[in-house]
Amino acid sequence: MGFLDNTSITVDAILTKKGRELLARGQDEFRITKFALADDEIDYNLWDTAHPNGSNYYGAVIENMPLLEAFVDENQLMRYKLTTLPKLTAKLPILELPSPSLTFNGAGIIQVVAPNTRNGSDSSYTFTLFNSDVATLNNVSGGSPKFGSNAQIKDGGIGKFDDQVLKAPAVFLNDEEAKRSITTVGKSVRIISRSLTTLTNTNLSVTGNQTGANFTISVTVKADPSKL
Repeated sequence: MGFLDNTSITVDAILTKKGRELLARGQDEFRITKFALADDEIDYNLWDTAHPNGSNYYGAVIENMPLLEAFVDENQLMRYKLTTLPKLTAKLPILELPSPSLTFNGAGIIQVVAPNTRNGSDSSYTFTLFNSDVATLNNVSGGSPKFGSNAQIKDGGIGKFDDQVLKAPAVFLNDEEAKRSITTVGKSVRIISRSLTTLTNTNLSVTGNQTGANFTISVTVKADPSKL
């Protein structure tokens, strides 16, 4: 969704394929019970504390930036979702990872992802690999990963895995990604590349279960030389 202008509260809603299917059935199945907000268009570096007209104009440029029209590509839209934090929070929690991307040069290679939360504290993280055909996830601290759409966090971001109650926002995946995804919870995770015939890319989403801080890294697995 997107607000079309700054003078009226007109909401432009474009239904996904699944939404159109539910609406077309005419059986009262199309019900919006949850929603998310994002600020993809906003560049907070434009907050100008040196504006000559004073503090009322610090955000003048931001407030007049054009907003995106609604579209249904979940890989491009709403990548920067808003979150709710306790009052008087002075700094946003930020996930720190060694690298924004991982590359595996073949099958059976292991890389460990151990996040750290700056400006906050997370006792565990939710790791979601969008395509389990590319690699497997092993929780370093134990626990079994969950496969497929059943692995997605339910109930508005509060679910239960490995006897741990999660307080993290759901990962938004398209239908195909949801079927192939794999999710596990822990302090860190081992990613083990699978044997592939062609170079394949996917994503790994990491979410702090206490702060809600989220970061997504790209994962690339190169073709297994023995299969070329």
